[in-house]
Amino acid sequence: MSRVKVDRFPGKRLTDAMYTADELEQASRIVYAAMPPTPQFAWPLLGEATGCEAWVKHENHTPTGAFKVRGGLVHMKMRKDRGETGGVITATRGNHGQSIPFAAARVGISSTVVCPIGNSPEKNAAMRALGAELIETGHDFDAARETAMELAKERGLTFIPSFGKELVMGVTTYAHELFRAAGELDAVYVPIGMGSGIVGTITARDMLGLKTKVVGVVAEGANAVALSFAAGKPISTNSASTFADGMAVRVVNPDAFAHIHKGMDRIITVSDDEIAGAVRLYFRCCHTVAEGAGAAPLAALMQERDRMKGKRVGVILSGGNIDMPKFAEVLEGRTPAT
Repeated sequence: MSRVKVDRFPGKRLTDAMYTADELEQASRIVYAAMPPTPQFAWPLLGEATGCEAWVKHENHTPTGAFKVRGGLVHMKMRKDRGETGGVITATRGNHGQSIPFAAARVGISSTVVCPIGNSPEKNAAMRALGAELIETGHDFDAARETAMELAKERGLTFIPSFGKELVMGVTTYAHELFRAAGELDAVYVPIGMGSGIVGTITARDMLGLKTKVVGVVAEGANAVALSFAAGKPISTNSASTFADGMAVRVVNPDAFAHIHKGMDRIITVSDDEIAGAVRLYFRCCHTVAEGAGAAPLAALMQERDRMKGKRVGVILSGGNIDMPKFAEVLEGRTPAT
């Protein structure tokens, strides 16, 4: 299987890199022991629609249907290797919450996942099928996260946040795969939830010494990162309303923001209507299924297609875990309610 090998650090941004080339090599071995690299294709019909050479990174082809599994695999394996075998707990809207039990089961560690009330029924079913104890509480992700942290103290569990060094080490491997296959791109569009995906992309770009501009994407109804980027400091919001649940966060992680603010070129805000349109475009042009957060980068590229005309661009299809009723609704030309 493919492995990531980084021999040098040619970029100037790496003075505060989260990890070393040797650590990335270790992470790659862990990831590829459990799954093969995912594909990346420059789809012709998508190129016609966007007016550029658009490379899709298909993270909807992982064992859990989303990129998060890479970080979960690395973190849980390293926990086991350190002798940290006690139970873990985390909070999620679904993809992080699938990655942790998937990886925990591989190393014999028990997992508990807390999700908000009204969370995706299909993602909930997937988390239970992976062996997690699932607790539904709170009105949104951040409320569920607060409960998970309280339960960790009460039950003697270790709380695993959605952003951390080992999680980023794992997800960085997808960006290395994309850059090594597609070469230096003019820009790559990445959805932002808690930040591991875009920080991993920024780090891979810097490690490979590329000039690719990393463009962050957030939903109009969950724009805490956009507000933070404009202000130059983390800003939280009172709500996060979007059917793209992977981006539905209202509290910005300060560690993730430090890397985003330094390494991201710009941020694009897309509406739920634009995201739904991108889900349809993926299915029409590529016959592939994208969840809301996974389609958001394509929605942003469509918004900027005049700016990107004739260029070589990457879009991170971060996951395909959209509930069937919502997918049917989108394909009928409507936008799911939040």
